[in-house]
Amino acid sequence: MYKKILLPTDGSESAERAAEHAFRFGSRVGAEIIVLNVIETPRFTGIRPTDEDELRSNLEQEGQKSFDRISDKLTGFRSGEKCEKEVRLTFKFKEGSPADTILKTIGEEGIELVVMGTSGKRGLDRFLLGSVAENTMRSAPCPVLVVR
Repeated sequence: MYKKILLPTDGSESAERAAEHAFRFGSRVGAEIIVLNVIETPRFTGIRPTDEDELRSNLEQEGQKSFDRISDKLTGFRSGEKCEKEVRLTFKFKEGSPADTILKTIGEEGIELVVMGTSGKRGLDRFLLGSVAENTMRSAPCPVLVVR
């Protein structure tokens, strides 16, 4: 079964729901879950360097809050006796395009399953902004479970 699971998170509710699914899969086999937060660097273009540092710091703080919520959720999952085997969490911050960074991490870490939330964007927003989940599903060399 899956020994290495990637859980990309953007701090959204759907990412937290995806965490529950990742824990369920991971607890059955004692998997390592790599929680990934990607800071999208292209949004920094045209920003003054001092503003860029402050923005990066704020995004890292938001990423840390997301990691903390997922860690708390795992603690609740364990205490609820839903956990069959120990799940190990590893937290990683990376910068770049989210979909590209997720795909690169899959290869670097030998990921066997990706569990991720979807933003729920529809229509023009999805067309203009793209879908990280969709790009990941289309290009990943492993199964991708997308949670709404």
